Amino acid sequence: MSEARLEDLRLEPEAVRAFLASNPDLIRGDDGLLAELGLRIDAANVVDFGPAALARVHEAHQREASVRRELEATARANFAAQAQTHGAVIDLLESRNHADLARRVDDLAQLRFGLAAGVVALEGPENTPAGWRTLVEGQVDMILDGHQRLHRMGFAPTALPLFSERAESVQSMAMVRLAIWEPARQGLIAFGSGDPEGFTPDMGAELVAFLARVVERTAERWPVL
Repeated sequence: MSEARLEDLRLEPEAVRAFLASNPDLIRGDDGLLAELGLRIDAANVVDFGPAALARVHEAHQREASVRRELEATARANFAAQAQTHGAVIDLLESRNHADLARRVDDLAQLRFGLAAGVVALEGPENTPAGWRTLVEGQVDMILDGHQRLHRMGFAPTALPLFSERAESVQSMAMVRLAIWEPARQGLIAFGSGDPEGFTPDMGAELVAFLARVVERTAERWPVL
């Protein structure tokens, strides 16, 4: 296409103005276009380009930017949590025995996730592995608030003894039921946070449940002595 032809296709402001003046119904009758431009027709059929219209456009842009920032922050947090969880799995799989497994659960709670503590507990009356908390029969149901519940998020006073000397610093918990060996013995993995909002009842327990399954499979490598 020649340069002269390209020049003919350029839209000059005056040409656009003249076109709209000659065809006012083109924009006046297009509600969608008016809405996108943040304009309205007043009682005298005059398009309002005033401060109110500009304010609405600015507010819409601000809302869009705010939502985009929230989505980006959530995506970053989810990615970081998943990355830390994958690293935690590798740490757990490298455990040498039950005591080492319990130590690694506590270490990853504090060092990887910034929590107050992480513990593994098992119901008796049989022997409990070294480094694990000992529970009486039925205590897992009591802590989780029901024999059918697989996890519990939030603050549970009945779970505070799990964290022994660090119990005073625990303000919320994430706990998941364990079933280890055959026949299965009931237990749980528990993480304590110093933040009351660290774990809340409306939070999903997927990542904690995933770690619980890794602990189960790892613990089954060795018999309880």
